[in-house]
Amino acid sequence: MKRFYAIFFLICASTAQLSNKCNDPNWHTLEMLENAKSDCGPFFKNRCYCMKTCYENHYQYVVNCTNSGFNTTAPLSHLPNKTQVLIFTGNYIEELPWNVFGTLDSLPNLRVIDMSNNKIREIRGKTYHHVQRVERLILDFNNLSLDPERRHPRVFSNFVSLLELHLTDAFENGPPRDLAATLHDIFVNSNLTQLIKLHLEQNEISEFRDSNVFCDLPNLLDLYLGDNTLTALHFNISCLHKLHFLDLQRNKFTKIIERDLHTMDALVKHNQNIAVDFTANPFECSCKLNPFIKWLNKTKVFVRNKDNLRCYEDNISHELYEIKNCTPKLFSSTARGATILLFLLSIVLIGLVCALIYVQRTKLQKKIEPILDSVNKKVRYTSIATGDTREDSQTYFSMFLN
Repeated sequence: MKRFYAIFFLICASTAQLSNKCNDPNWHTLEMLENAKSDCGPFFKNRCYCMKTCYENHYQYVVNCTNSGFNTTAPLSHLPNKTQVLIFTGNYIEELPWNVFGTLDSLPNLRVIDMSNNKIREIRGKTYHHVQRVERLILDFNNLSLDPERRHPRVFSNFVSLLELHLTDAFENGPPRDLAATLHDIFVNSNLTQLIKLHLEQNEISEFRDSNVFCDLPNLLDLYLGDNTLTALHFNISCLHKLHFLDLQRNKFTKIIERDLHTMDALVKHNQNIAVDFTANPFECSCKLNPFIKWLNKTKVFVRNKDNLRCYEDNISHELYEIKNCTPKLFSSTARGATILLFLLSIVLIGLVCALIYVQRTKLQKKIEPILDSVNKKVRYTSIATGDTREDSQTYFSMFLN
């Protein structure tokens, strides 16, 4: 009998799972679009659709307010309590207030929040409450301020189950250091320990103030940094023990320095399967690219689109190739460096001599004064003798004329 119940339970579970798939031919929805508008409630003013629909290959209850013309988040505090996915995009919300989803914990099934492309400039520290079950937050294409006075480091601290954070082109244009400081404060203070996927594309990132900026994300698997302005790995990835993919497409790498190559190889040695993507970086065809080319042929790191990587010489694209006879260039570079070093050392030596003379000026003056006096006396005697000789010559010349 127990065996019968176990089999029956498995059949029911499989049927339930199948019925939730978008490709289930037995699925039929009786909800019409007009009904879906009214199901949202009066606070949404018939601008949104609230219905069970296909989202990521599963039927889920979705509230969709795309391009609905809202300039306030007031309706969001009245979401249907069965909401699983919130799509609130293409509106005009410069500032998100406190408790954007209300003060009651009435959204037990909410898993996805998409608030991209809303021109958001500021997210208050207490904006997101009752989001402890949310697994994905999308804030792409907003205009988040880099002003320290409008910065709220704990803005994501209530997303204790967050698995994906999307911040593609999410910040206003500003100095890279300000953006680096903002990201550092967010990751350090928001306790995103469950995060496995982070998107930071198209943010003009060229450096990070703190090289350990990502080290507070211990479960991070995928880090997307494409379409930025990075020239090297200005951040520590050795602390990301679960990292599987590093996206560096379309940055500003002209070469890959050997330190970064060793860092990536070190991850593989710790039994990590890591992939990296350098596609569409402006590599320069020069001797400086040789270490990277050699590394590509022997590394255990999986380099995506490796065969499609290109380097550029005089704006002409070439397949990656190793340049021969780089030794003279290296020697000349070393000689140049030695010349510069010698020049700097000479300046330092002159400075030290001048400083020594200044410190010992009293003693030197006492020793030099007698010598100068002696020289002056000799000069005077010589002048007198020269004057006498000149007078005798003039007398003799006068007599000769007469």
